Amino acid sequence: MATDRISNLPDEILGKILSLIPTKLAASTAVLSKRWMNLLPLVDSLDFDESMLLYPDRKDGEEEPTSIESRRRRRHRFSDFVDKTLDLLSNSTIKKFSLICDYEDDESRVNCWIRTALGRGSVELNLKSNFSIGIDSEFFTSNTLVKLTITDKFCLEGRRLPLGGVFFPALKTLTLVSVAFISPKMHQLFIEGCPALEDLFICVWTGYLSTPYVKRLTITSDFDDDFELRGLTLKTKSLVYLDYSSYVAAHYFVDLDSLVEARLDLRLYGLDDDGCPDFNEICGDISTLIEGMKNIKSLQLSADSLEVFHFCCDSMPVLNNLLTLSIESDEEKGWEVIPRLLHNSPNLQTLVIKGLVHRVTEWCGNACPCIQNSEMVCCLSRCQVKEALESYNK
Repeated sequence: MATDRISNLPDEILGKILSLIPTKLAASTAVLSKRWMNLLPLVDSLDFDESMLLYPDRKDGEEEPTSIESRRRRRHRFSDFVDKTLDLLSNSTIKKFSLICDYEDDESRVNCWIRTALGRGSVELNLKSNFSIGIDSEFFTSNTLVKLTITDKFCLEGRRLPLGGVFFPALKTLTLVSVAFISPKMHQLFIEGCPALEDLFICVWTGYLSTPYVKRLTITSDFDDDFELRGLTLKTKSLVYLDYSSYVAAHYFVDLDSLVEARLDLRLYGLDDDGCPDFNEICGDISTLIEGMKNIKSLQLSADSLEVFHFCCDSMPVLNNLLTLSIESDEEKGWEVIPRLLHNSPNLQTLVIKGLVHRVTEWCGNACPCIQNSEMVCCLSRCQVKEALESYNK
């Protein structure tokens, strides 16, 4: 007969194990034996996923029941489960709190759960919803929170700020994915209210960011957001790493003097039949952006970015500090800018090319021998890299 060694572990160890699994499963262990009945209060990480609790047998791709009354009853069950669990752990610290829900009725209940988690000393908070849920800005605060992730339909609302305007004084890492704010001003006030913030990830935003604290910044947008069409402002004097993926903005205003490393995936709005940008649309000029990055030592460019550098950079600065350049290539994208880019990187030591393919055009210049010209020498063969020239296929 098999020996139950897990049940013989100390309560503290079992509590840690239960903290690693969804709270629904952790709660269900109480029926295993008397040994497990009173272990849930030892759990310090709560993971509430509405879909897992209400539709445990639903397979990927299947839709949930369409009856409004059926959905309402199921969501009340979920809400009751969360309430009872938090009541049971009323004297416990909650280090990590994760909530994934589609709550349509009483958002005040969700706000109560969030405030409870923050009030119990949470270090990490993860929130996600497919329906709009307003968070009361006045009470969205904690002195212990270090990592915060908000995804999709949560919206920071309210006219009042926490005491002193500080939301999370200890927050180091912040992820905002499609999060709405009552106004662009509230978005900026929220960032300013996190004075210890170092790592920021934003997907869909206002196009304006001013913070003296952030060291690592990731901005991504898969569509031509109206704010970014008008312009992008980055006042981030402490920033050392930037990962920027978006369409070209009309204007750029940046303070990136401390930037050391950047990854750019810039895209044009549209191309005509010849593969050139449609200049009837807003094309933008990235000259100011690149000028602000002139102190960088490492630069990664996507294949789309190479075309943006060619079509949308009227004045390219000399990148005297650039030591490592990595470029991706694509058979649908041109290499027209490479000669200019290499010429303006006089101290380049390492050149990495991913995929030795590109779109051949009459503007390729001397980027490669794709166009036969006896008087032309390939700029890659003349590139004075000091350490290595690496190339590899996708």
